[in-house]
Amino acid sequence: MAVTLADIKKLREMTGAGMMDVKKALEEANGDFEVAKDLLRKRGQAIAAKRSDREASEGCVLAKAVEGFGAIVAVKCETDFVAKNEDFVGMVKLILDAAIDNRPADLEALKNLKIGNFTVAEIVTERSGVTGEKMELSDYAFIAAPKVDAYNHLGNKLSSLIAADDANANQETVHGMNMQVASMAPVALDAEHVAQEVKDRELSIAIDKTKQDEVNKAVENALRKAGINPAHADSDDHIASNTAKGWLTEEQAEQARQIRANVPAEAEAQLNMKKVEMIAQGRLQKFLKESTLVEQQYILSDSKELVKDVLKKQNVNIVGFRRITLNQE
Repeated sequence: MAVTLADIKKLREMTGAGMMDVKKALEEANGDFEVAKDLLRKRGQAIAAKRSDREASEGCVLAKAVEGFGAIVAVKCETDFVAKNEDFVGMVKLILDAAIDNRPADLEALKNLKIGNFTVAEIVTERSGVTGEKMELSDYAFIAAPKVDAYNHLGNKLSSLIAADDANANQETVHGMNMQVASMAPVALDAEHVAQEVKDRELSIAIDKTKQDEVNKAVENALRKAGINPAHADSDDHIASNTAKGWLTEEQAEQARQIRANVPAEAEAQLNMKKVEMIAQGRLQKFLKESTLVEQQYILSDSKELVKDVLKKQNVNIVGFRRITLNQE
């Protein structure tokens, strides 16, 4: 039986498999779609194994909340074409429903969860074989509370959950806060809930940046004192190009190079560490204000209210949130 282009397109849309794989399966199955789908599945394990070292940067993220429990599931694949395939999205929904029904404790437990005769991990591997792309169940998050709201951003690349301590909490407010989480990616509910390792890392970054800023100021001051515009001598390349343009004399260029070579080490040795630490602490507090949910400006407020003020006004107490995205941030 001759295989038509329409047949190939139809089976490709049904399975998400590659065009040549679909064509070959249809030819071997004499045009029988069910047999062709079985052939694609049987080749699944081997194909998936061959793709194990490839990068999976696309995928689908979905969240759902039912009766005080919410879950997010993310499955990665290689291409946007497969990520948008109905069968692939349907598989993610199937896994998410299983997570909601069974409430596994972690990602590994979800992978080992059985749906019918197969584990979730086996289902993902089979789909990988059908499409010819690497796939992985990459993330799983959940939250339980009297009220849980789920949000799925358009495109299935970002989902979030948020929880309140009262089942009767205002739904509009709770959902608005969930959109805040999705949009602004807070690291924690408030400063007290920020992990100490995150605070330590941010403080270390702030100290390093403050040191560098102080050194840069010393270099700029030395250049100005020598009558050289710092903007004309902020790198060796700029010194050379600005000398060629006549903006720096040869003498100034050499003087600028000497300043850039010697002043940084001198400035670093003379740093006022109390001042550095004070500035760094200020930067840490700024990070905590911008990166914790309750201290952020509420995105749905025209008057730039803080989240904590909106929550107080609506008498809503948020107790936690989860967020998973495949987007580059």
